[in-house]
Amino acid sequence: MLLAMPALWYLATCWCSTSGGRTTWRQASYLTWGVLQERVMTRSYGATATSPGERFTDSQFLVLMNRVLALIVAGLSCILCKQPRHGAPMYRYSFASLSNVLSSWCQYEALKFVSFPTQVLAKASKVIPVMLMGKLVSRRSYEHWEYLTAGLISVGVSMFLLSSGPEPRSSPATTLSGLILLAGYIAFDSFTSNWQDALFAYKMSSVQMMFGVNLFSCLFTVGSLLEQGALLEGTRFMGRHTEFAAHALLLSICSACGQLFIFYTIGQFGAAIFTIIMTLRQAFAILLSCLLYGHTVTVVGGLGVAVVFAALLLRVYARGRLKQRGKKAVPVESPVQKV
Repeated sequence: MLLAMPALWYLATCWCSTSGGRTTWRQASYLTWGVLQERVMTRSYGATATSPGERFTDSQFLVLMNRVLALIVAGLSCILCKQPRHGAPMYRYSFASLSNVLSSWCQYEALKFVSFPTQVLAKASKVIPVMLMGKLVSRRSYEHWEYLTAGLISVGVSMFLLSSGPEPRSSPATTLSGLILLAGYIAFDSFTSNWQDALFAYKMSSVQMMFGVNLFSCLFTVGSLLEQGALLEGTRFMGRHTEFAAHALLLSICSACGQLFIFYTIGQFGAAIFTIIMTLRQAFAILLSCLLYGHTVTVVGGLGVAVVFAALLLRVYARGRLKQRGKKAVPVESPVQKV
């Protein structure tokens, strides 16, 4: 099973573009980001023989650090590298930033009211809602086989995650309010990527998009932290523990690198393909956990990988057929006969 995953990875990166290296680096950035985030949020800092230390629990402060560094990286890129002339109104970036903040809030709040399997199914099934939102926001049209393969990928990844992912010991029961929050998370998240996709119609670069979105995200996040009184506390915690500051900086670097590839992927290939890649990332994260901690992949998980294989192969085949038909449809001018 583990030997089959590199081939699955190759298919996932090659059917969307020839720039597989960019996708690989983005996946590596976010896999590292996930491992570091778990380390920062679950370990104690300042522990001694007489003191257990203290844990950092404010994830929103980490989000602010990520966005500030991403804003700096994007700003420097815009200054140092030649960019196309910017024509998008600045206020349009605020919609994507606000929807991203709302989706994050709905996601974290929903975790308190839905069970673990419900969380997994919702995250793995975002592809179809993103495609439907694309028809509303970006006026994109999709073929029937694209809906079919997206559904198969969602089913396969769900099977793999539910069977192979270690379930938390205390998983809350699913309630109506949890399902409403989960629906809000999917809706806002689908809107975010599709709105960013629509903004690329202004012929901007990916770093210009990154700068505009992170500018408003920083403003929204700072406002939220100030209202909660958590900004100073997070800064004091960083001052007390230099090891945490180093971990948070490395976390932010991985997040900024991942954002560069995210905006490139959305700009080049659209929101639906980006969501499929992010859905597959969850399976790779579970696989990494299996490799590091010795978790076993069950038969159901293996069947899920096979379903994803089949969906990706079907997608590659369908795209190849469309390209062949497009070439055949091009009229060939008949040679002019000389008299």
